[in-house]
Amino acid sequence: MLQRIEHGEILELRLDRPPVNALNLALLEEIAEAVEKAPGGGAAGLILSGSPGLFTGGLDLVELAGLDDAGMLRFVRTFFRVLEAVVRIPIPLAAAITGHGPAGGTVISLYCDRRIMARGEYRLGFSEAQIGIVMPRSILSAMELRLGWRVAADLAVTGRLFDPEEALALGVVDELVEPTEVVPAALAWVQGVLALPREPMLETRRRARQPLLEALSSHLGGATESFLHWWRHPQARAALEAALARLKGDG
Repeated sequence: MLQRIEHGEILELRLDRPPVNALNLALLEEIAEAVEKAPGGGAAGLILSGSPGLFTGGLDLVELAGLDDAGMLRFVRTFFRVLEAVVRIPIPLAAAITGHGPAGGTVISLYCDRRIMARGEYRLGFSEAQIGIVMPRSILSAMELRLGWRVAADLAVTGRLFDPEEALALGVVDELVEPTEVVPAALAWVQGVLALPREPMLETRRRARQPLLEALSSHLGGATESFLHWWRHPQARAALEAALARLKGDG
């Protein structure tokens, strides 16, 4: 479900869970473990990528719909483990957004140092509101730090999707390139950063990312229980069922 591709001292982690790279519990666990272990395994930089035309379809709604409370708590805690691993990693990390990447994909990329996306008919978005998910305060804080309060509030409340050009204008991504150039562009960016005096660069990076870490850490305590409370809400369940019906219709 997760390919490991070495580019010298830079490791690429490529999502590989057909058909849409949906983030189920097993894949989230694999991502978290791989990110956590990358620096100790000798990687000086990291790239998180997807398959051509598709970064990830977001959280696996089919799996989520079948979880009981204990399963949901484990799932949410694992998703936050991924976010914390991405925030804490002490080496440069670029998101190579190779296509569609709504919801969980957009959220994970938000915590990377650099977000490079493919041009084309693709969509990103913090679309949790569309299925009745209340955006966790920790993620809202990261959105505010990255995008500013006005943009963060609009995107979180409406849950609307947007194309690559708008993603660039909003600051959700940093660069647009042709689809075949996404991973090479991410690799070039990481290589460029690593070419700087390395230890001073890494310390500056650590200081620059401290607010992102503090925003995540300060709200982790009650995040999972709050998520579970709102997940049980009748309107959230109805929205999830509607989303699943749409998925089955597409299939």
